Amino acid sequence: MSEPAKRVVIVGAGMAGVQTAVALREQGYGGGITLIGAEPHPPYDRPPLSKALLLGKADSSAFDVDFAALDVELRLGLEVTGLRAGDHEVDTAGGPVPYGVLVLATGAEPVALPGTEGMPGVHALRTLDDAERLRPVLARRQSIVVVGAGWIGAEFATAAREAGCEVTVVEAADRPLAGALPAEVTGPMAGWYAESGAELLTHARVAAVEPGSVVLADGRSLSAEAVVVGIGARPATAWLAGSGIALGPDGSVTADERLRASLPDVYAVGDCASFPSARYGGRLLVHHWDNALQGPRTVAAQVLGETERVYDPVPYFWSEQFGRFVQYAGHHAAADALIRRGDPEGVAWSAVWLRDGVLVALLAVGRPRDLAQGRKLIEAGARMDPGRVADPSVPLRGAVV
Repeated sequence: MSEPAKRVVIVGAGMAGVQTAVALREQGYGGGITLIGAEPHPPYDRPPLSKALLLGKADSSAFDVDFAALDVELRLGLEVTGLRAGDHEVDTAGGPVPYGVLVLATGAEPVALPGTEGMPGVHALRTLDDAERLRPVLARRQSIVVVGAGWIGAEFATAAREAGCEVTVVEAADRPLAGALPAEVTGPMAGWYAESGAELLTHARVAAVEPGSVVLADGRSLSAEAVVVGIGARPATAWLAGSGIALGPDGSVTADERLRASLPDVYAVGDCASFPSARYGGRLLVHHWDNALQGPRTVAAQVLGETERVYDPVPYFWSEQFGRFVQYAGHHAAADALIRRGDPEGVAWSAVWLRDGVLVALLAVGRPRDLAQGRKLIEAGARMDPGRVADPSVPLRGAVV
């Protein structure tokens, strides 16, 4: 007789954790599965939090997953506080939980604005409870200061303007998305804020948040009935301190190409894990929905013994902001050429990155066909004709050489 399958314990009930449980069952895993979530709510999807749910257009974003039918034990509202790998146990507020295989899927947590932790009227937007606290703010059309012009800041500002709120976005850098994309791409995006009626202040650092106002380092005071902070996120891995799990400088679990952590029988997936990419020649930490969807399939395969499968995806994400659908595929950091397709002052354009003539990344604004074709071409390592790439009338697949 074969040995019974080890119990898989998944810490984190977001997209990555839920999809790991689903993938295990889909790939034929017959052992026990326990899914532990710190929040008391049924597991839910995050993208609607900054869109339909925030605006009151949807009442729920719970995953359409029948956990009982999958024979997955859900333990919700349970905080995991530590890992004792030698005992094959995780410590929780409800006592130790033994595992045969452990999957770390704890996601990321928002970076707080120093000095504002726990301050009334200061919000993040990461969880369902965050969205529920912000819904009445939008419903009352309060004046809002958004700190940070990144992806979440832009999406929240979009929703707040749609709700009729007065919105000011303050950004310490010289442009939106400064930490994510080069100036040649993000420069035109600054105008999107004004088009929507939001005010964007760049080179603006917050000195203090006071009742009813945000004080900037240059002395300006901005009226604010509410403050929303979107200055980044870090892997939620502090609970692993002292466990023996290797963490990177960014706090991520340093998984290998098969998403194995540094200790036996432990895997890491989603926003809490970085992984080496042979495709891009470096370690990637991808805080986006598609990574949390795709990675679990590799983890499930590893648990089931398909040890040759490696994880080296073409990263992909999207953002809906200021009436535009923005999509990105690939990783542009190692590119040596940037080519525009269309007028960035217009409603539809793309930016294409090449490395030694090979397509490595693409940003599409209102050009979904560019993204769909470009994503496949990146996966194929296609070599491109720069002149034809620059002609927006030529389909990207028609620019392959």
